[in-house]
Amino acid sequence: MNTVIVENKAVTPNKVVCVGRNYVAHIYELGNEVPDEMVLFTKPNSAISEVLLSSHRGDELHYEAELSFLYRNGRFDAVAVGLDLTKRRVQSKLKEKGLPWERSKAFDGSALFSEFVPLPPSERGELGLRLFINDKLTQSGSTSLMIYSPDVVLQEVQTFMSLNDGDIVMTGTPSGVGKVQAGSQFEAQVTAGEEVIVSTQWLAK
Repeated sequence: MNTVIVENKAVTPNKVVCVGRNYVAHIYELGNEVPDEMVLFTKPNSAISEVLLSSHRGDELHYEAELSFLYRNGRFDAVAVGLDLTKRRVQSKLKEKGLPWERSKAFDGSALFSEFVPLPPSERGELGLRLFINDKLTQSGSTSLMIYSPDVVLQEVQTFMSLNDGDIVMTGTPSGVGKVQAGSQFEAQVTAGEEVIVSTQWLAK
């Protein structure tokens, strides 16, 4: 089973729950409609990886940086920045046919995470994320730009699905998504106000 690092300790998530279309600007950049209700899908433990791939079995991959929360003791108690990797062409074909997204979202290696750190107190400022590719700011977002806040996401997930300690919830991506180019250097950050509370780097393979 694959693990993530939480306060310097390895934790094994049972699953990753993902929110789709949670930032209006990202919805419009992909030509989608604002959904009437929360869009949710899952990735299995086997999707978790430390290696940023630019392709998977011949399909090019697109990056989506997301604030990601670790569930423990009945609540979100740690945060990281994650990359939700997507086979965009495959996803588009599936959506056209009204079919599930798993082939484009739940493949091995489709979820990467920084270290998880304890959730900071609210007085330190709003949580946000930044993604730099080759030192250029490519994605930037915060909880205030979400259609559904992390607390609302957690409540909705729990209306139909049990979360186990160690499970991860990815809360959607802001605008600026694009193709992963092999050899590119990715740096992703979680911020609280203006302070960077966790940062990680990946070199795309």
